[in-house]
Amino acid sequence: MDPFLSAVSGLAWTIVYIEAIRIGFRHKTYAMPLAALGLNIAWESTYAVRDLTGAMSLQGVVNIVWALADLAIVYTFFAFGRAEFPRFVTRPMFAVFGVLVFGTSYAVQWLFLAEFGEHGAARYSAFLQNLLMSGLFIAMLVARRGLRGQTLTIAIAKWLGTLAPTISIGVIDNSPFILGIGILCSVFDLVYIGLVVWAKRHPEALAAADTPTVAPAAETSAQRGVPA
Repeated sequence: MDPFLSAVSGLAWTIVYIEAIRIGFRHKTYAMPLAALGLNIAWESTYAVRDLTGAMSLQGVVNIVWALADLAIVYTFFAFGRAEFPRFVTRPMFAVFGVLVFGTSYAVQWLFLAEFGEHGAARYSAFLQNLLMSGLFIAMLVARRGLRGQTLTIAIAKWLGTLAPTISIGVIDNSPFILGIGILCSVFDLVYIGLVVWAKRHPEALAAADTPTVAPAAETSAQRGVPA
């Protein structure tokens, strides 16, 4: 991977994690969609361990730093995330669901390794989970009806952090698959950036989303207290 583009990607993703930790504690929520968080920490810790047991590389050191940052975001999920779920989801149900998602994320990463080998698995899984994350950030904004746990800094840094390896691997290394998935990531990332900018300028529009748009049905005779 091109050293300059690798540095851009590493810096951008580090900014994403630092900002996600900061805003997560500030807003008392988790700042990365759950499925994306699970896949992220599974990817980074898996490849960090493989680097630790082999020849240590710069990327291996970066993976360790990212995995530690992800642990902080995981903490915000378990500490504050219950409030993002419906009331019928009890604290034990929430904890079990979280553990299930993180366990499944590790299983998916290891299945990629078994099927494609380390070189292919690292690239394919990273870009596919990035595409998933790009869509989930949009879904999170919609579900939360606002920017709770989200910032423009995260949106832009996430886009640049994925764009750099898309150019390096997809264009310079001539990988059509990575290029295609990377372009799709950019499409969703740019849509999300636009939505964040719009939400910052028009918070009242998001608040209005809670207001019913359909008039309530006319009262029946019984409801009005009139005999049928």
